Amino acid sequence: MEKKKILIVTTGGTIAMKQNSPFGVIPNDEFAEHLRSFPQLNNVAKIDVYEFLNVPSPFMTPQKMLELAKLVDKKIVDYDGVVVTHGTDTLEESAYLLDLVLKTEKPVIFTAAMRSNSELGLDGPRNIVGAVRVACEEQAKGKGVLVVLNDEIDAARDVVKTDAGKINSFLTPSYGLLGIIDPDRVTFYRDLIIREKIHTEKIDSNVDLIKCVSNMDGRFIEASINHGAKAIVLEAFGRGNVPRFIVKDIKKALEHNLIVTVVSRTYTGRVLPEYGYEGGGLSLKKMGVIFGDDLKGPKMRIKLMVLFGKYKTTEAVRNYLQNKN
Repeated sequence: MEKKKILIVTTGGTIAMKQNSPFGVIPNDEFAEHLRSFPQLNNVAKIDVYEFLNVPSPFMTPQKMLELAKLVDKKIVDYDGVVVTHGTDTLEESAYLLDLVLKTEKPVIFTAAMRSNSELGLDGPRNIVGAVRVACEEQAKGKGVLVVLNDEIDAARDVVKTDAGKINSFLTPSYGLLGIIDPDRVTFYRDLIIREKIHTEKIDSNVDLIKCVSNMDGRFIEASINHGAKAIVLEAFGRGNVPRFIVKDIKKALEHNLIVTVVSRTYTGRVLPEYGYEGGGLSLKKMGVIFGDDLKGPKMRIKLMVLFGKYKTTEAVRNYLQNKN
């Protein structure tokens, strides 16, 4: 069987870094060239490498994520699949933005490393080979953007980084992984039911994320209003409840035509307008707050950025969210 043709797009991150005393672990310029001559990769597929960025992932911006999406849609025409190497800190957000906006149905796989190339037991090379193997699979088509680390396959929509340093950090706590990568084959155990596409040529990053904590006041909501935010994502308690002390500030945001969405700060589960007390989810829904189902805060923020890029008015975005939810 003829080998598949896979493009690896590099963006930087720990997977492309080395220890450089006394500066610590920092980016280096050898990663892309190393991939081109990596024998284990060339045994799996015909590999080309495109260096898009070489930055730590905290440097990634939503605009760069959109540029990456446009690049992938353009380049993938000539390939069977694309693998994106990325830093772990913002991988969830980049992968989800691409999942929303990409036009292609060919395999697009994100991978990364929790350990730099100077550390004992580095995980980057194995993750890259695994990602390329998944990109070669016919079963990977039409599943949206996938994330491959630690011999596991997860959906970009649902995967989260659960640990600061362990190599098995990326998990899907709510629903479990999609498949695994064994030495002899790649196996998918389940399919994706929820898939969402929002094709757009631009985004609007003027969306804020605020985490709810006990006894908080409304200063952060006030700051969002004063700085002209288009929307606020509230990471609320449990089913979607907030401290009563910020209810008046939520009302003010809604009066200023901001979209206010509620997601849960818990690791699993969906928000639900259930409680009727002041600040409870039911009272918030009656005020006009939109519930974000099971999406986590950073991804709800990305979704709103994409929606405000596609639609011209706040009302159009609000209608989309209300109809979807």
